[in-house]
Amino acid sequence: MNKDIFEDLFVLELANNHYGNLERGLRIISEFSRIIRFNNVRASIKLQIRDVSNFIHKDFRDRADLRYIKKTLDTRLVPEDFTVMVDAIRKGGAISSATPFDEHSVGFCEEIGIQILKIASSDLNDWVLIERIARTKKPVIVSTGGSSLKDLDDLVVFFENRNIPLALNHCVALYPSEDHELELNQIDFLKNRYPNHTIGLSTHEYHDWSSSIMIAYAKGARTFERHIDIEDGKHPVSAYCSLPHQIDAWFKAFKKAKEMCGASGASKRFPSEKEITYLDALVRGVYAKRDLPKGHIFHHEDMEQDVYLAIPLQKGQISCRELMSGEVLLKPCKKDEPIKIDMIDSPYANNEGLKNTIYSRGL
Repeated sequence: MNKDIFEDLFVLELANNHYGNLERGLRIISEFSRIIRFNNVRASIKLQIRDVSNFIHKDFRDRADLRYIKKTLDTRLVPEDFTVMVDAIRKGGAISSATPFDEHSVGFCEEIGIQILKIASSDLNDWVLIERIARTKKPVIVSTGGSSLKDLDDLVVFFENRNIPLALNHCVALYPSEDHELELNQIDFLKNRYPNHTIGLSTHEYHDWSSSIMIAYAKGARTFERHIDIEDGKHPVSAYCSLPHQIDAWFKAFKKAKEMCGASGASKRFPSEKEITYLDALVRGVYAKRDLPKGHIFHHEDMEQDVYLAIPLQKGQISCRELMSGEVLLKPCKKDEPIKIDMIDSPYANNEGLKNTIYSRGL
């Protein structure tokens, strides 16, 4: 499965923060698209789509006391509005994604060209919906909030059997989440249990916009999600939603984490020339402790009588790293003089690459 689409991907969840107003939705898309372009990151702006007329049972549409039903009805958009917003997301340089909450909405996502589909934490056991999502063959992100281990195992096997790219977001479904509720060690668990899938973080904390993403990146999370909103003086901004300047700080914290973590942890890193040069200045060179004649053989048991180690290491001089028992002096060496690589019969002396390295280091 090609999971590269999820690598270093940010998902900005617009949710219902358009409040049923297309112009407000377009303003959110416009403001966050600028932040995305300014930071030069791969990001998706995600919509939530419901077939409202069938999603809510007709006998409950007047129940203003049921918050989920009331909000769904109050923020309803017509299909044409979603088409306009998806077009704006593309023109803004972002990837389009959506959470469809019913089978009809999955088909609508296909019609308007949504690129990535999301399965909400609440729908991890909704196999009618999951089956319909899988039929699209589109990449899928799933939030794991409230799930059991069997839920996740079943879901992963299901998508693996269909060769559909799947990312798993660690998520605590508390809105907002306190810092002590984040459970970021679950990223380690997900990475170890599902090594063939991108692991991410969907987060709702609100105290800062740097700590969790830096920790999550260091733990191996590679896709990240937050809810977004704007201030307009009319609608309250939920604590778990991020404003444009906060998402800007979030992106910058990600880049700082990436810089500090460096290359992949899958293999040993290659030290930089700057680092090697610095360390070479601290390495001790080999100096003659007494006058040593041509043909002298260094033996382990006599080393302390023949040589001593001291800084600085000079160009061409062998260091403590190259001093070996059995090496033979090809030239005499006076007391306190450095023993150089071309003065001894050594495996290093016959390797031009290593010899050049020794002559290029030190003072």
